[in-house]
Amino acid sequence: MPQLRRDSIIPRSRTATDQAETALLEQYTGLVRLAYLTLPAAFTRHRRVLLAHTAVQRALPGRRAAVVPAPRVPDGVEPAADALRVRILRTALSAAHRPTGWPAALPPPRILLPRLPVVWGLRLFPRSGGAEELALVRALSGASAAARAAFVLRHVDGLDADRATALLAAAGVTRAEAAVRESVGLDAEAGPAAAALLRSQEFDACSVQTRPTDLPRRARRTRAALAAGAVAVVAAAALLSPGSAPREEATDSGAPARASLGAGDLTRAEQDTWADTSRVDFTAWPARGDRTGDTALLDRALAAWAEPSGAVRVSRTPDTPADPAPRAPQLLFAGDVDGRTVVLLSDGERLARYTAPDGDDRARLALARVDDADVTTAAAVVLNRGHGFARYLTAPWIAEATTRDLLRPDAPGRPLDVSDDGVTDAVPVAPADGCTRRPVLQLRSSPRIVEDHSFLLADLGGLSPVHLTYTPLPGHGTPPPRQPREATGSQALVAWARTACRLQPWRGGAVRAVNAWDFAEQRLPQDAGRAVWSCVRASTWRGPGDVALLLRTPAAATEPARLVGRARATAACSRFGQHVVSGTRWRAPDGHWYLLAAGSRAVTRIEASGAVTESRPGRTLAVRAPERGAVRVAARLDTGERLQEAAPGQP
Repeated sequence: MPQLRRDSIIPRSRTATDQAETALLEQYTGLVRLAYLTLPAAFTRHRRVLLAHTAVQRALPGRRAAVVPAPRVPDGVEPAADALRVRILRTALSAAHRPTGWPAALPPPRILLPRLPVVWGLRLFPRSGGAEELALVRALSGASAAARAAFVLRHVDGLDADRATALLAAAGVTRAEAAVRESVGLDAEAGPAAAALLRSQEFDACSVQTRPTDLPRRARRTRAALAAGAVAVVAAAALLSPGSAPREEATDSGAPARASLGAGDLTRAEQDTWADTSRVDFTAWPARGDRTGDTALLDRALAAWAEPSGAVRVSRTPDTPADPAPRAPQLLFAGDVDGRTVVLLSDGERLARYTAPDGDDRARLALARVDDADVTTAAAVVLNRGHGFARYLTAPWIAEATTRDLLRPDAPGRPLDVSDDGVTDAVPVAPADGCTRRPVLQLRSSPRIVEDHSFLLADLGGLSPVHLTYTPLPGHGTPPPRQPREATGSQALVAWARTACRLQPWRGGAVRAVNAWDFAEQRLPQDAGRAVWSCVRASTWRGPGDVALLLRTPAAATEPARLVGRARATAACSRFGQHVVSGTRWRAPDGHWYLLAAGSRAVTRIEASGAVTESRPGRTLAVRAPERGAVRVAARLDTGERLQEAAPGQP
């Protein structure tokens, strides 16, 4: 592996400086991209754009430049370019460091950059990409800064793993090899198009859009600054006047903190935070509603969360803590909905919906986990449920809202009216019994954060609706590794039309997202048509997921798919359980029974034992079988590993 020695430096000659300047000008866009993606994902896009340009422009060596290790490079690699990368990485990585004693719960303090570039009165941010870029943004946001840097070095700069490790080590990364390995794990999120995605407009901090800052807020701050200046002048005059002396405050610095929080402690996001941050979730929601200034109401809501009395009915989703907020919550909404007063709060990990008492009914407090929410799972919250309907509060980044019935895939969505505060009209909900309709929300994000991004949300009884996605059959336009996509295309809607009725068992189970993965297609015996095997995975907010294995045989477009197995708390059908095999009995048109089995892409052989003993190469199996008797199905993968059924047996 090429080594970067710390006991050697690039000579600070005029020639070396000229070479570095030439390399910087020729590779400026790529160097800014490297800095932009390495900077902490929690920073706003505007701040990262400016910091990235500053890091690159300050990377040129000068009279007092920091010592930069000189790389021992193979032929064809320019030392000047590598030296720039090291300096840029050091600056970008240091942005995430906290000063000694800085609370871990708080983001790193802002870095004072006295040098150019400086922008006043405008917000800068790269142009939005598509759904694939958005998925990569989410993956990169969850990785470490060093892993993001390694990802860029490998895919954009074309460096191998050893060279990327050497550069990171020279930049001060103590576990450079681990960072490179972590970046390799991100390859599955981007697939073979990683380099093209990273060069797209979503990650180009040199081609940016501009928006003004919050003009009313600027005016308020200007007035506040002038008022504060006037108060300071008056206070100084009073202190300097004869006979005046500072009075000692009768306070006790060791006095205990207040027992509970009040309305004045609530945090509130600015109106346009959502359009200028890489963390598009509930933390970017502004406070909305016509009662956000009702101090008494907000105090009651906070008191109900801190110490719920017998007059408050508390409900919470599974594994959601009921303890008070550990810090001042954020106010998301306060207003009247359908004749009831609702307050919506967030502590960063949970939502709390307080509903004021109505007549003889008690006040209600509903709690739900929403940690690690994103642009889709933080797109809407249920404000109120009535008889057969629900009313939602949509995220500020939602540009268009419609409703549709999953059981009618060919019917177009119907426009849904949304108020200026983001409150929707009443939306029908799925009945508790039967499966006559399955209404869902179809929302579209604003192009200010992502272009052409529509997605589906289904109400399963929680505070936040569930994100529905779809993974099509192998070879149907999905190169490996396959990634769930939004379930808004015609193929996805047809698949969900026969899957929607299987969602009912997951109602109230703190489900975050449900993905329908069509993992195999099989020709049925006796020319009875083709069947599709699907693994439907419900991922919960708390981590574990449940799966339902379905078989869609030729039938009516909305006839529910046949349920052939279930499994709880499993990694099957997720990115950590990418292989699956399943089997079931099927009755042919002539009345004979068959054992059908199928496996995912990596399956090379299917084996049956018990009432049926058979072993055949391939990904599907169809053999005559008795009507009764236990049958166990297994498979062999292309690695030689043996795979057992994820959810054996007819449920």
